[in-house]
Amino acid sequence: MTSSEGSTPVTADLHVHTTASDGTLTLDEVPAAARRVGVDTVAITDHDRVHPELEAPVTVVDGVRLVRGVELRVDAGALRVDLLGYGVRDDGALGDELDRLQRDRVQRARAIVDCVEDDVGVTLDVDLAAGVGRPHIARAVAQSDAPYDYQGAFDHLIGSDCPCYRPRQLPTFERGAALLRDACAVVSLAHPFRYREVDRALDLARELGAVERYYAYGRPVDTGRIERVVSEAGLLRTGGSDAHDRTLGRAGLAGEEAETFRSRVVGGA
Repeated sequence: MTSSEGSTPVTADLHVHTTASDGTLTLDEVPAAARRVGVDTVAITDHDRVHPELEAPVTVVDGVRLVRGVELRVDAGALRVDLLGYGVRDDGALGDELDRLQRDRVQRARAIVDCVEDDVGVTLDVDLAAGVGRPHIARAVAQSDAPYDYQGAFDHLIGSDCPCYRPRQLPTFERGAALLRDACAVVSLAHPFRYREVDRALDLARELGAVERYYAYGRPVDTGRIERVVSEAGLLRTGGSDAHDRTLGRAGLAGEEAETFRSRVVGGA
C-alpha cells in the first residue's frame, strides 16, 4: 500500500469504481473500506458516469472525503485512452455526453448479449441498465452454462478481436478533454503504462495538466520515464488503485502530494 516505490501509506485513493459501473462496492460501503486501510480521500470514478448519489464535488461521509469523479474513455486516433475528471461540478454539456455514452453502453451490451446467446446457445442474466459493461457480461457468461469462465469470455467471445465484440461510440480526445476541463477541478490521464504507445499517451497528459503517476500495474514500469514528463510539463501527480473489488489503497497519494490534490479539488469546487 504505497504512494511510490517507498513505503509511505496511501491516504488518497483517486481511482475507485462502485456498483454504479463495474465495481463491487456500493457507495455506502466506500467509507468503511477506506477507513480500514487508513485512506481519508476517495475519488469515485465510475466508467462514463458520475455517481448519481453524490450531490457535490466533495462530500465528507464518516470522516472520509468522497470526491465526485468520472473515468471517461476517449478516442485519440491511434489510441483509446481513459481520462479521469475530479471534483465534477454540475455541467450540462458533460452530463449530456455521459447520458449519450450510457445509452450507447446499453445498446452495445444488448448487441453483445444477443450475439453470445445466439453463438453459444445460453441465456445470460445481465441487467441492461446504465453502467453496464463487458465485465457484467463476462460474469454472466461464467455463471451460465457456457463453457467459459470470466477470462475465457473475454478470450473467446467478447474481447476486442472476438466474434461478439462490438465497438463503442467514443468522443474524441479533444472533445472529452474540453468537456472535463469545463466541469472538473482536475483532469488527469489514467494509467499511462497500460497503453501500447506510452510516449504518445504521456504527450496527451501534457495537454491535460495531470497524470496518474501511481497505479497498481502488478508489474514493473519505467517510473523515470513518467517523472521526466511530470518535471518537464509541471504536471500534477494523481494516483489510485483502480479498485473494482473491495480493497482500497493499493496505490494512490500520500503526504504533500495528497494535500496538493485536495487543495486543487476543494479550491476548484
